[in-house]
Amino acid sequence: MKVRLLGIPIEDGAGRMGCEMGPSAYRTAGIVEAIAELDHEVEDLGNVTRGPLPTITPPHPHLRRLPEIAAWVGTVTEAAYRASDGALPVFLGGDHALAAGTVPGVARRAAEDGRPLFVLWLDAHTDFHTLDTTQSGNLHGTPVAYFTGAHGFHGCYPPLSHPVPPGNVTMVGIRSVDPAERRALSGSGVTVHDMRALDEHGVGSLVWRFLERVAAADGRLHVSLDVDFLDPSIAPGVGTTAPGGATFREAHLIMEMLHDSGLVSSIDLVELNPFLDERGRTATLMVDLLASLMGRTVMDRPTRSFAA
Repeated sequence: MKVRLLGIPIEDGAGRMGCEMGPSAYRTAGIVEAIAELDHEVEDLGNVTRGPLPTITPPHPHLRRLPEIAAWVGTVTEAAYRASDGALPVFLGGDHALAAGTVPGVARRAAEDGRPLFVLWLDAHTDFHTLDTTQSGNLHGTPVAYFTGAHGFHGCYPPLSHPVPPGNVTMVGIRSVDPAERRALSGSGVTVHDMRALDEHGVGSLVWRFLERVAAADGRLHVSLDVDFLDPSIAPGVGTTAPGGATFREAHLIMEMLHDSGLVSSIDLVELNPFLDERGRTATLMVDLLASLMGRTVMDRPTRSFAA
């Protein structure tokens, strides 16, 4: 397939600086070569440059860099829409605020193709805060609430043309949720599989059920992979570490299942902070996980059918 890489060096949504170096770290770790070795055509579009800052009066004084985030969201939405034309875009972050732009951009593309968009959110956090509920003021905790059409963003973030229905979002690996997010998620329609669910049922069965739903709806699938989905013992290069994350094999199994499904249409790789990494260890692991999603295997396996 044709794969487009797009760097999004945003760090305005995070509490610690360093994520803006993420796209360069992925390139240094050999992401282009890893995809090309699997016989895909790779086009590196370089990095997005943030647009001009809008004039915004923050509804709460503790919100950090709201004009910057709003500018990024508008710029990234349009860039993601363009990058998804006839190719599978891989968005290289950058903190997770970028998903407030990538998901609306690919949702617009899916709608034009007459297909619903589903989102697989691989993260320690739900990122389901609004501007009214976030206590830290770090806006990388808001993208899912925004792109699912939650209230509280009007006049600050750009208007949504194609919100993703909450029922089309499945989260896996969750283990750090604020009380306000827990209340908002209750009855929202978002499916949340925390780490206890993974321990009890196994990651394979949970992901399998979600992929069957996507296939039955003839949907397109956006995967948003946060470094902190992984256990910090194997992926230390992130500023939001949470113990008890996915293991090396659990993460690769998900990627291998996603490849077998043939459903993935776009991917985020987010929250890599090279300043906190150990000799490129986390960047290399994330590139290896992407390679598994793109078809790298130890043994050849037949493609599974996810037909309805």
